[in-house]
Amino acid sequence: MGLLSELAREYRTLSIVGMAKNAGKTTALNYLIEEAEDEGILIGVTSTGRDGETVDLVTNTEKPRVYLYEDTIVSVPTMLYDLSEAGLEILEMSRYRTSIGELLLCRVASSGYVQIAGPVATKDTKRMCERMFSLGCELILIDGAIDRKSIAAPETSDAIILATGAVLSRDITRVVKETVHIVGLYSLPEVPENDPVRELISENVRNGRITLVKGSEVETLDLATGLGSGRRINEALDEETDAIFLPGALTLGVLADISPEKFRRTRFILRDPTKIFIDDVNWRKLVKRGLSIEVLKNIKVACVTVNPFSPEGYSFDSETLLKEMQKALPDIPVVDVRK
Repeated sequence: MGLLSELAREYRTLSIVGMAKNAGKTTALNYLIEEAEDEGILIGVTSTGRDGETVDLVTNTEKPRVYLYEDTIVSVPTMLYDLSEAGLEILEMSRYRTSIGELLLCRVASSGYVQIAGPVATKDTKRMCERMFSLGCELILIDGAIDRKSIAAPETSDAIILATGAVLSRDITRVVKETVHIVGLYSLPEVPENDPVRELISENVRNGRITLVKGSEVETLDLATGLGSGRRINEALDEETDAIFLPGALTLGVLADISPEKFRRTRFILRDPTKIFIDDVNWRKLVKRGLSIEVLKNIKVACVTVNPFSPEGYSFDSETLLKEMQKALPDIPVVDVRK
């Protein structure tokens, strides 16, 4: 049984997320598409942006193209429909618009390369996926073509496949550490469903306001983000504060003005791990100082793919990178899709 067959038994939607550009995300996507064909799994393919072009539109470097097999369901904007080398049967015009035209839901009539795109808004991506399921898809792959943080958000899909590799650093140890850091952030503990704190902050989660929990009472700060407000947050965290909910980004700047003793006695709660913008070295320092973070919803990492090659011209020994990553992430499948 192949990797995708195992994943399809547990998940209905999978987002492919790159740690950085050229981490092998599109290669991973093509690998999974080929496995679906081999295993007879009917898939849908969509994106949070545009993908499948031969040249990266940002870096102007060559990139792998997306090859789709017969009967795959795919979302394609009207302006890219005629550029597809695959034969596409239009099933319906969706209600979702992009900067390059309305999205078409198509069935691949003859295999070939396709430039794919999908809705930008998460809620529209979820609706698009539901429509694909109604057309017979057993599993949907969502390509994160714009931003790895937004596509990783837990409401986008059931789990993610994280693509990492040599592009992160010339130091293989650094590549492994950065990947482990992201997996660790994505696996942060969730606030239990029956925890009274979750219910107390629920209204302000919707309103997007910083919220303090003091016993059975809540105090709302007139702040939607902690950026530039570290001192004010520090002043608000008194001895009666049990927890604080931060709806926006969590950065070093937000935490710099908060006293370490308040880290140790206060629960810091975020919506999800994509709100954290702190590197692994500084994260370890903060944890040692007593910082503990919980999230309302974490992110399931179903698999990690490694790419030993960098567009900068250097590479790692494939077997060494694979073994080091597997050793560091023993509970998660790790594969080298280029092999």
